[in-house]
This record gives sequence, structure tokens and C-alpha cells, in this order.
Amino acid sequence: MALRSAPLLLLVLVALALREGYFGASSHSLKYFYSSISEPSQGQPHFVGVGYVDGQVFVHYDSNSRRMQPRVSWMEKAEKEDPQYWDINTRNFLEAEDSFKNGLETLRTRYNQSEGLHTWQRVYGCELQGEESKGGFDQFGYDGRTFLTFDKETLTWVAPQPQAQISQRKWDAVPGLNQGQKSYLEEICIEWLERYLSYGKETLLRTEPPEVTMSSKTEVEDGMETHVCRLDGFYPREIEASWTRDGEVWLQDTLRGSVAPNADGTFHAWLSIQIDPKRRGRYRCHVEHDSLQEPLDVALKEPKSSLGIIIGCVVAGLVLLAVIVGIWFFKKYQNEYRGASSV
Repeated sequence: MALRSAPLLLLVLVALALREGYFGASSHSLKYFYSSISEPSQGQPHFVGVGYVDGQVFVHYDSNSRRMQPRVSWMEKAEKEDPQYWDINTRNFLEAEDSFKNGLETLRTRYNQSEGLHTWQRVYGCELQGEESKGGFDQFGYDGRTFLTFDKETLTWVAPQPQAQISQRKWDAVPGLNQGQKSYLEEICIEWLERYLSYGKETLLRTEPPEVTMSSKTEVEDGMETHVCRLDGFYPREIEASWTRDGEVWLQDTLRGSVAPNADGTFHAWLSIQIDPKRRGRYRCHVEHDSLQEPLDVALKEPKSSLGIIIGCVVAGLVLLAVIVGIWFFKKYQNEYRGASSV
């Protein structure tokens, strides 16, 4: 069971670690993901720690290298500001590696499990939205299931499994531990996030406006029109995009895709709507983004008629036929001329 479920939790926690704004207000985040595995494949590390700023990997540590290392060029500024930065944080990861190794053994015994593949993972971090809104979370998982989640409002750990309640009672009983964790998530973590943003401001704080394009087609069955509003090349990730009718947000008969990355570090997204063509002029694709001084309201386009395409294809076919016939007559005339002029 553990062998099948462990990769599932890995995907869930990585998704949580990378989770950023969708269609919404701009925000910044600092998140860390730890994963320890009891029986790694040959050559693979048994412990990995990765740090993300705004979904971008900026530091990496594993039990093979046993050294925290930068993954972006702007982290060179950290060492210039503090020559001990890498040594101090490497020690923190070394301690986490030992703690996670011991945790695997403890939990395997607590669950009365035999040798085999088991995972012990953690994802935690903070988010800054605007100047006042600050969020943070901390979650542990074991063998494909949530093990403990920190509730910073009640200053307690939430245990969804009986085996986790032992750790819950133990951690909640340590004086000042939970208050310290809350302070880290809402204060210290935010301070480091702001520092990293200052290091990488050329890339992390840049703004690039979306290129908005419209495409449309008419459905053969019912004559309704489907319009797609595509947003491409924008940064940061967060964007407000919606369909409006007569200036009001319109959700009926609409779909939207997720915000996805481009190879150059920018993002793209789309949203579609199905409408009665008689009411086309009432609709707009409304876009708001940090890079735009004013929101965009893009009108829908009339679908291109397929009749023109059919006529074009027929004309092209006739031209091609004429060329083929011309070549045939030319070769026939050439052969007859050669036959008549031969001795």
C-alpha cells in the first residue's frame, strides 16, 4: 500500500509547494518542501530539500551532496550580504535530514510496518498579498496521507489519524513551540521572502503585459458561437480575467483553463464562452494585470465564414488543374516537334 500511495502524496505536496495565484490578485510566496524516503533507488538521495520563491526553485539540498546550493544567479547576493549564509543554512538542512531519518523509523514502528518503501514529507511557507495580508502553513505527510497540519489560529496541530495524535499531543505540550511556529510563518518567513524578492527583483518583481487574442467558431449543430480569449506572455502569474456582458461579470456558459508557464518564464491562460451570435456585441473579455495601467476590454470577433475558405479551395484546385493540363499539352507539343524535326 505504501509503495502505491507514496508517489501520490509526493505529487500532492509538490503541488501545494508550487501553488500560486490563479486568476486573482498579485502575491508573493516563500515555500519549502522536504521529502525523505526509506529505500531510495540506487544512487538517489534519501532526503531532498527544495526552496521556492514565487514557484521558482532558488535553493536545493540533498543527502548526496550534503550542501545547500543556489539554483538562481540572484542568490549570489545572499553570500555577499552574509558570508555565513550557506554554511548556516546547510547546517539547518543537515539537522532536518537527521530528524526526518529518525522520524521514518519512529513512524514505521508506530504503524507496526515491516521494511519497505515509506515516505516522510513536509511542506511549509508563507505568502504575502499586498502589504497587510500575510498567510502561512505547515503540513506533514506520511505514506500518502496527511499526518499533521498546523493551525496557526488555534496554535495547535491537527491530527487526522490516531497514530498522529501521539505526535500532536507531544508537540502541543512543548511550551512556546506552537507560538514560535506562528511567529516564524507570519513574521520571520515574511522577512526572508521580502529579502529574497529584493535579491531577485529584476526577475521576480518585473511586469510584462499579456498579449490578448480572440478566436471564434460557429457550432454547426445549433448555430451558437464559441469564443476563446487567449492571454499570453504575462508576468507575474496572477491575473484577473473574466467575461462581461453589458459591463457586468458573466459566468454562464463559460470555461477557463489554468494559468500555465511558458518556456521564457512568463505565463499563459485562456477562457471561453458560448453565446447567441445575435448578442455578440454585448460581450467583452475583461483583463486586469499589474503590468496594465488600465484594464483591457476586448470585443468579440465575428467568426470567419467557411464559405470563403471553400471557394478559395475550389479556385486553388482549378488553378492546379489548369497548370497540370498546361504542362501535359506543353510536353505533348514538345515531343511532336522533336519527332517532326528528326532526320
